[in-house]
Amino acid sequence: MPEMSGWTGRTPETHVIDFRAAERLLAARDPRGAVKLLDPVIAAHPENTAARLLRARAFFAAAQLRPAELEFTIVLEREPDNAFAHYALARTYERQRRPDQAKRHFRLAAALDPNPRYLQAARFDSQP
Repeated sequence: MPEMSGWTGRTPETHVIDFRAAERLLAARDPRGAVKLLDPVIAAHPENTAARLLRARAFFAAAQLRPAELEFTIVLEREPDNAFAHYALARTYERQRRPDQAKRHFRLAAALDPNPRYLQAARFDSQP
């Protein structure tokens, strides 16, 4: 019989199922449930940017702003041209009352993607 110490019973397929279930939980407004499903996925696949982005969104929705900030920052280290991640990080800073950092990331999001929501948040017409 093969050695199974440390085996958790989790497979790549199970991680995909957990990721999809976490998406559904977040959409159903259960961000804490989504985080619980994503923790083992990210533990097994720390390089998975999509899982990290989803967990960041879940942290944000649960008002866990420091963990959300950390996850959005990790995503941006790997994908500096991810406009949504810049926008979401800016919203995180905004909720933490850190307007200068928020403005910078709102503007980066708008520069990367002319999405009307990003452009409005960037407030290019206001003073620097």
